[in-house]
Amino acid sequence: MKIQDTMADETETINYFDIQVEHFPDRSARWLLQDGENVRGLVELVEGELARRIDFRQITRIDRSFVPDNLREQESDMVFKAPFRSEPEADEMLIYILIEHQSSDDLTMGFRMLFYMTQVWDSQRREWESKGIPKGQWRLRPVLPIVFYTGDRKWNTPLTLDAIMDIPDALARFVPRFDALILSVKETDVAELTKTNHPLGWLLTVLRQENADTEVLSAALVEAMSHLNALDDEHAPQRLRAFLYLQLLILHRRPATEHEELRAIVNQNIQRSSDRKELVNMSQSMAERLFEQGVEQGVERGIEQGIEQGVERGKTQVKQADVLKILRLRFHAVPESITNEISLMRNLSRLDALLEQAVTAKSLNDIDFHNHDS
Repeated sequence: MKIQDTMADETETINYFDIQVEHFPDRSARWLLQDGENVRGLVELVEGELARRIDFRQITRIDRSFVPDNLREQESDMVFKAPFRSEPEADEMLIYILIEHQSSDDLTMGFRMLFYMTQVWDSQRREWESKGIPKGQWRLRPVLPIVFYTGDRKWNTPLTLDAIMDIPDALARFVPRFDALILSVKETDVAELTKTNHPLGWLLTVLRQENADTEVLSAALVEAMSHLNALDDEHAPQRLRAFLYLQLLILHRRPATEHEELRAIVNQNIQRSSDRKELVNMSQSMAERLFEQGVEQGVERGIEQGIEQGVERGKTQVKQADVLKILRLRFHAVPESITNEISLMRNLSRLDALLEQAVTAKSLNDIDFHNHDS
């Protein structure tokens, strides 16, 4: 399998991570789970025996969300279709993953999961009706529901309707009952996350420590990198996706003062020179695409920010952010003195020129950061 077949291309990656910091938990989880191998890793963690009966080689994603617009800020979902190995034939099943990234659990989660599952089945019904398939041939696919929770607080709420109901004994038999699985990343210990030795589990050990002291996070990075490096060349695309995820996690979830140290740990622990070269090339390509997007979208984004801060100030802030983002993609460590210099620039033409240099320069020393604003 070629690297480009599994890795999200640079445009897709930029679309996922050219975001505000608070959206990273949602976007990064969806980006990881675009790789069917990581979906397998997730199912293995929450229900290993069942995972062995699913043919993940033929997994496909259903490009549709069932989360209503008013809940998009706190959760998102992904739906996959895969053959279920059964006798005498393999029937299709659905895997429904709800990505919950708020800071605490939700009493209504059981109800919401059931609601989303019925919407999945209703979409099947509408498809059959639109195609004129006779009702006698309708067969709803079984749904495996999983909550992927990355919040910091312990999850205490059962994924059932009982959580928000007072049920007299005489009425208990009328309450719908179903099973749902949950992986609460922050409260699952390292041994449990890594019990299958799947690369996703090792990535989650780092995510688990995203708010820890630098020393603790650094140790988690080194340990995870040692296991990711052990992936053979057949899994090179997944290995590279993991390395890039760790870099992006650092950029989006740690203070800027730690970026140089933590990213250096990742880079120094990449064992294969081919991997290092591929990540450098990827960063170069992403930086070029970011520059192109900045030229085309900078004014529009600036105007949006300008609603509150003034149009010109909005344009300037967007351009400054684009310059810093490209520099960090290209050269990893950006000294605080350079960050401060860029923050003082107000001349849009000067910032445009700096963007061009950031894309093409071979090192930070080749870029003129002196503030020429009058």
